[in-house]
Amino acid sequence: MELKVVKASVEKGEGLGWGKSLLVPSIQEILKNDSQSVPERYIQEPKDRPLISQNLFDSLQVPVIDFSMLAQKDANEIRKLDLACKEWGFFQIINHGVREETMVNMKAAMAAFFELPFQEKSKCAKAANEIQGYGQNFVVSEKQKLDWCDMMFLKTFPHETRNFKYWPLTLPGFKEAVEEYSTEIRKVSNKIDANLSVLMGMDENGLKRKLGEFQQGIRMNYYPTCSRPDLVLGISPHSDGSLFTLLLQDDEINGLQIKHKKVWIDAKPIRNSLVVNIGDAIEILSNGMYKSIEHRAISNEKKPRMSIATFVMPGDEVQIGPLDSMVNGKHLPRSYRNIKYIDYIRQKFAMKMQGKVHTAIVKL
Repeated sequence: MELKVVKASVEKGEGLGWGKSLLVPSIQEILKNDSQSVPERYIQEPKDRPLISQNLFDSLQVPVIDFSMLAQKDANEIRKLDLACKEWGFFQIINHGVREETMVNMKAAMAAFFELPFQEKSKCAKAANEIQGYGQNFVVSEKQKLDWCDMMFLKTFPHETRNFKYWPLTLPGFKEAVEEYSTEIRKVSNKIDANLSVLMGMDENGLKRKLGEFQQGIRMNYYPTCSRPDLVLGISPHSDGSLFTLLLQDDEINGLQIKHKKVWIDAKPIRNSLVVNIGDAIEILSNGMYKSIEHRAISNEKKPRMSIATFVMPGDEVQIGPLDSMVNGKHLPRSYRNIKYIDYIRQKFAMKMQGKVHTAIVKL
């Protein structure tokens, strides 16, 4: 059986960028040749395999925040946000203002890309020293277990960070859908940023003054069906290196799981909601008051699943470390060292996805 690997060139003049990743086969192409077998490299170690059977913790629900109430500065909703960030690191937002048509168009554009022939998708293949494009990231060893997922990652803001070499510009409606969705999500992220600033003892513009213009990147995840979902992981357990991440889930299929009090629970989809999770950068800035949380994706044997993760990040040259407002001498000593964001993110991409090992790099 011929395994079709996404071939990558080296992006000249770009240096290392954020990192690099080894080439791996496309899961979609593997399934076209054999839909019943699971290659050895995708079979997780027994201790890492998901339990696909009935979730024993169905009563646990990720907190839901009404974004329209936050906009009105409702004290109760602000308290709910604070508790969600402290106790869960995850929450779902409803009434966020992103039009349903915008979300539908974004999902359709992503689906259309992954339906393209392999040769067409490969025109957007990521360079060996670049994380943007079609392929896979966080593959650092020929021996590591692989995720049951194909993906596309694009930088969307600031505009000058976009590299249209990796965009399928000949695909009708793709560029327009991504531009509209990323613009609308940016409005939501600005409001989240303002609320987090206040919760961390500053005014609404506190984080922006500290960090400058935020970066935005979008990762489109395609999870094919799997004959043995009990053996594989769609995405390995990890925390995000972002300030925070906004995820547009499949409305019908469970797949995202978060680790809450040492137990994996489903983040059940709510139609037209967005899932928000605290990233490593906010954990560092908040001096550990708000922690990034391990999460993973599981597969299923009935229907492919897609999700769209939007990462909100500091600028590459920004120093991140505990905010003055989050450090209080003996009562709340500094728990993290300062680090330039590009250095942190390069260290993250130099390792495979592995729980919370990345934040340990900057802990004192």
